[in-house]
Amino acid sequence: MSETCDTLHRWFNEMERHRFPFDESRIPSDGIYALFERGETSHGGDRIVRIGTHTGDGQLRSRLRQHFISENKDRSIFRKNIGRCLLNKESDPFLKDWEIDLTTRGAKDEHAAAIDFGKQAAVETDVTKYIQGSFSFVVLDVKDKGKRLGLESKLISTVSLCDECLPSKNWLGSFSPKEKIRESGLWLVNELYKEPLSSGDMEFLRRAVKASSLAHHFE
Repeated sequence: MSETCDTLHRWFNEMERHRFPFDESRIPSDGIYALFERGETSHGGDRIVRIGTHTGDGQLRSRLRQHFISENKDRSIFRKNIGRCLLNKESDPFLKDWEIDLTTRGAKDEHAAAIDFGKQAAVETDVTKYIQGSFSFVVLDVKDKGKRLGLESKLISTVSLCDECLPSKNWLGSFSPKEKIRESGLWLVNELYKEPLSSGDMEFLRRAVKASSLAHHFE
């Protein structure tokens, strides 16, 4: 598995890298993203720490905004996981309130009186600062929803199964209450240790990476 993961890291590390504030016009409307985190390395380059996509057509840019910009942990599990670690690292008791999903009106009515929304806003700001300052990403243009979701799962599995992709001793994810994040070294709990990429998948990715690189080169 390390050989396939090594190839993925080499390809992805050579692609156009996006950082906040990113130019949305350079990001496809549909696709898969791979995140890198400052201080995390593997396979001779930056280590992939999260792979993701989107379900609705044309929503890749929106999904990235939810992670990097929109201060709402209930719309981005990535943001929620970062906040969990920041709070847990400091043994902050607000962690129990951070866990509450306030998406529905019923949940808001039930918990609003007990939650310190000033504190929640401050944590959201800390999460935003960490994400915008620590993460960069590459994107692959994949228009078909089924293909995107299938590749996302296999990419996650391939990286999680690699015995060379280990987090640094200072990785923030080590403070996660989620065992799967701590053990995998990835900001993910789903699709770990399942079916890895096939040779056919790798050929599709090779073409997608090449197309992305060519598009960037000729712009």
